[in-house]
Amino acid sequence: MNALTREQLEDRLAALHQASLELVQDFSLESLLTRIASLAREQAKASYAALGVLSDNGKLEKFIPIGMTDQEVAAVPHLPKGLGLLGVLMRSNKPVRVNNIAADRRRVGFPPHHPAMTSFLGVPIRQRDRQLGQIYLTNKIDGTEFTAEDELVMETLAAYAAVAISNAKLYQQLTQRDRVLTQRNENLALVNNLAATMAGFSDINQTLDKVLTQVMEYLHIQCGEIYLKPEDSRSFSLVLHKGEKFGHIWTNDKFHTGEGAVGSTAALNQPHFSFVDGEDGQYIHPDAIANGVHLVASFPIAGRGGPMGVLCVTSRESRQPDELDMQLLSAICSWLGAVVENMRLGDQQRRLAILEERERIGMDLHDGIIQSIYAVGLTLEHARLIMKETPDQSRQRIDQAISDLNSTIRDIRAYILDLRPRQLHDDDLMRGLRKLATEFHNNTMVDVNLEGPPEGTIDIPSNHSLALFLICQEALSNIAKHARAAHVDVVLWQSSDRVLLEVHDDGRGFDPEKAHLTLGHGLSNMQTRARNVGGEVEITSENSSGTTILAWVPLTDE
Repeated sequence: MNALTREQLEDRLAALHQASLELVQDFSLESLLTRIASLAREQAKASYAALGVLSDNGKLEKFIPIGMTDQEVAAVPHLPKGLGLLGVLMRSNKPVRVNNIAADRRRVGFPPHHPAMTSFLGVPIRQRDRQLGQIYLTNKIDGTEFTAEDELVMETLAAYAAVAISNAKLYQQLTQRDRVLTQRNENLALVNNLAATMAGFSDINQTLDKVLTQVMEYLHIQCGEIYLKPEDSRSFSLVLHKGEKFGHIWTNDKFHTGEGAVGSTAALNQPHFSFVDGEDGQYIHPDAIANGVHLVASFPIAGRGGPMGVLCVTSRESRQPDELDMQLLSAICSWLGAVVENMRLGDQQRRLAILEERERIGMDLHDGIIQSIYAVGLTLEHARLIMKETPDQSRQRIDQAISDLNSTIRDIRAYILDLRPRQLHDDDLMRGLRKLATEFHNNTMVDVNLEGPPEGTIDIPSNHSLALFLICQEALSNIAKHARAAHVDVVLWQSSDRVLLEVHDDGRGFDPEKAHLTLGHGLSNMQTRARNVGGEVEITSENSSGTTILAWVPLTDE
């Protein structure tokens, strides 16, 4: 064994330095490890080389062999486990150089079909006080032993390798972090898009369909289902299934709390994973299994009042969804629970409003129209009794009854006018107001005077026209019900920046401060409609002096 001269060693280190400069430019960890192992074999003129990489807990997690064919690598039953000389090197801060592996007592032997190896040189790859991995070399090509110069060259290469591996791992972490941030931004964009899309929906089924469709498209899911618990039930029923080529996910269309994956998800209020070969596999539908489903992930849909439903999605992979997908689905289900709960509360409020309105109408009919009819009946009964004795007075009673009946008919028409909804449709605003005035007069026999510009001369956005139309409708309805007016003036005109509508009656008037007690929501509805398009409503009234309603809207959308 001939030692290298100083000049030869310097030339060798210079060549290594030049070759190692390219290592720090490689940020792909897999290719970098292979290049380091190849460079080590080339510099040491060894038959075989390998690179081992340690995990954070000090275990051998990667082993890159160089010098063996793919067939030879495949023939070895397992990769090294970090025992014997490899284990010694993993625990050492210094190189390990052995002339004859078979004669070293620290050896543990090779697995079957492993190539024969004699000499050995191992160098740890360290960064400060932490070992990142090791360089292994066996069998010099010329049959000689590894020298101290080889050891020095490999230590130099290990120093370069430590920097390159550290940089590659840092780059990998940054890339992964960037990928995670990008994925989170995309997930947030999906949730935001769902929220914006669903804002205008009032139907629960439409909302669920849109949410499940977008989730399946975004995550490339083949089949999904949503179970909901009706408000008056303790079980969860299938309300939506999506997946053209799939049958149902579960064998049951209904689950009680705690039953199966759906019931368990709702009961525990946390995600649940059902594997085909697991204890929940009995509930997975055979059609789903036939279509390659290995896993069903179930996520709770909960509101403030507790579990409301469960969202289930399938996977053809046997592993659980990653953390980002879990966070996304959990966030969507949490949001969906709030939406469904709010929609149900809205339905309850609407039902309550209908019941309250029915009660109000019933009270109004009982206190007004029914009592008026009852009074007419008493008048006619009295007229019948005095018909023979005082015919003239009897006729007066009958005339009075007829007048009272006509008044009652007008009251009934007023209720019909108030309860029947109208729309402007494609009519011009002036034409629509004319129809309102005509219908009002026909139902109430109250004189109406309508003034305004010729039809088709006022050009404002359709939602502004509709607001003025509905305000006029509400005003006429209130006059018919409460004002006892003989004459109404409706005037429409346009200024430089707005269109104005005035409705004035000569009825009994009211106290605006107490109006909500007698006119319900009518006045507030007028205010809301005007303000929604950037306008306003002013109401002036005094007892026994009539009422004036002045509404205006801008000429354009602001």
